[in-house]
Amino acid sequence: MPMDTHRFVERADGSLLVTAHAALPPYPERLTAHLTRHAEEAPDRPFLVRRGSNGAFEPLTYGAALEAVERIAAALLARNLSAERPVMILSGNSFEHALLSLAALHVGIAVAPVSPAYSTVSQDHARLRAIVELLTPGLVFAAEGAPYAPAIAAAVPPGTEVVIGDGAAIGRAATPFADLLQGESPEAVAAAHAAVVPETVAKLLFTSGSTGVPKAVVNTHRMLAANQAMLQARFPALTREPPVMVDWLPWHHTFGGNHNFNLVLANGGTLHIDEGRPTPGGIRETVRALREVAPTLYLTVPKGFEALVPHLRDDEALRKNFFSRLQVTFFAAAGLPQPVWDAIDDLARQTIGRTVPMVTGLGATETAPLALVTDDRPAKAGQVGLPAPGVELKVAPVGAKREARVRGPNVTPGYWRRPDLTAAAFDEEGFYRLGDALVPVDPDDPHRGFTFDGRLNEDFKLTTGVWVSVGPLRAAFLDAFQPLVRDVAIAGEARDEVTALVFPDLAACRALCGDARDDDAVLAHPALRQDFARRLAAFARNATGSSNRIARLMLLAEPPALDRDEVTDKGSINQRGVLRNRADAVEMLYAAPIGPAIITPETA
Repeated sequence: MPMDTHRFVERADGSLLVTAHAALPPYPERLTAHLTRHAEEAPDRPFLVRRGSNGAFEPLTYGAALEAVERIAAALLARNLSAERPVMILSGNSFEHALLSLAALHVGIAVAPVSPAYSTVSQDHARLRAIVELLTPGLVFAAEGAPYAPAIAAAVPPGTEVVIGDGAAIGRAATPFADLLQGESPEAVAAAHAAVVPETVAKLLFTSGSTGVPKAVVNTHRMLAANQAMLQARFPALTREPPVMVDWLPWHHTFGGNHNFNLVLANGGTLHIDEGRPTPGGIRETVRALREVAPTLYLTVPKGFEALVPHLRDDEALRKNFFSRLQVTFFAAAGLPQPVWDAIDDLARQTIGRTVPMVTGLGATETAPLALVTDDRPAKAGQVGLPAPGVELKVAPVGAKREARVRGPNVTPGYWRRPDLTAAAFDEEGFYRLGDALVPVDPDDPHRGFTFDGRLNEDFKLTTGVWVSVGPLRAAFLDAFQPLVRDVAIAGEARDEVTALVFPDLAACRALCGDARDDDAVLAHPALRQDFARRLAAFARNATGSSNRIARLMLLAEPPALDRDEVTDKGSINQRGVLRNRADAVEMLYAAPIGPAIITPETA
């Protein structure tokens, strides 16, 4: 991208307006126009690929996908579904999930994919019941009957149709998914598809934010289609070579379900559904897939790269295949620790003699999701770039910080059936308040873009009046304590000092502890405590003041819990939920004398 890509206007109220010089390319009125086009132009090209029961990859071509979508769409139209009676999907990524979702979109029926954790991890199903009450779904789908039967019994009203992918009995009447494939009414489908307009509700995606209470973000066809045009403007190679991706990211979340899935759909690419996860056990399936498939793009969250790097380092065959066709890597949802970023660059140089561009940005479920994106210049952790073509960015003063606010065709009209939340989400000029603070990368060169400066609702003051910027401090802490820490909650509001509740990576910690295997024994092991104390002392030496110095920490054996609002719907930590639920632990951090469970720089 050229250096002078954006226009900057300083306003009398202290805000800064930033827009791209480049215009947003044209885009279709209906998202599934992409499916129709690619099914006509390349009907035999694989669209989705899954791992079959025999271990081999099984493709679903564009032609077969469109045929199935039109049949399912006919079946859905016969059920009088709509945005008021949407399709609700409980289970994870699958061919059936994709086809059902695309069929609903194709004929203007809203689809609401919901985190499977609300059904299979939650014990009380309270969130799921709240979602069902808000949505009033006309049809609820789960790929497998047995894992979802308790949630369906607890949350789905008896009169609501339930569709099960594997045909298993769930203790109530249920429609086999195969029945939907028997729909046949091409005239009705064509008419309903023609009636879809850019303002038609496409998806209702749930986000909990910092409160833990699910709210449904309206995603229209305009939002989703415009966002793909923005991605094509940033990555013009997408339109020249169909992308190949291996992706585990869940489709109930905007990164996996909008950004990545729609990127493949819009550009006629192929998406291999990765059954792995960025966990010590789950990463093995991702590695298996990446040994067999050479992606052209690899887009994931920071934990995905963190889990993959050791395998790339130790497995030459994997490394060669992974980098062989790779054009771009991309991360979102949180900051990538700089040591992990550097490791990926080093491995690329060793393997192909150059680095692969690492791109990131800033967005939200409410922006479909891309809003800001970095350019081709080398970047560092924390940078989020500049607005994509078609997006207006307002950087508005809020107290001592400056908040990112955006306006454009990719921005939501609001929250489903919650006018109060909608009104609060936008400022007086109609800009959506992202709630993220930004600072310039270089105050003397605005074209360098912005750096993330924390979430405004997470920041707090010490009793000295000093503001603590939680986001950058968390990122710096995670960098300094890799690979021993999975996440951290920063405490200190109305206190004299900053402290931390640490969720350790028990597998990494265990490697320091000799024969200790019990979790409690690992966390109490002198070698581990001394290592944490040594790192904490080094962290303190690098601090510039009380706002970024952590005085002491506590290791928590119990991971953050979904049912206690300690984890958001996207799997990231809910800082305020952790501090609220673990108030006793916070008090221990500040108790005098310092208790044996607390680690300080002097512990070493």
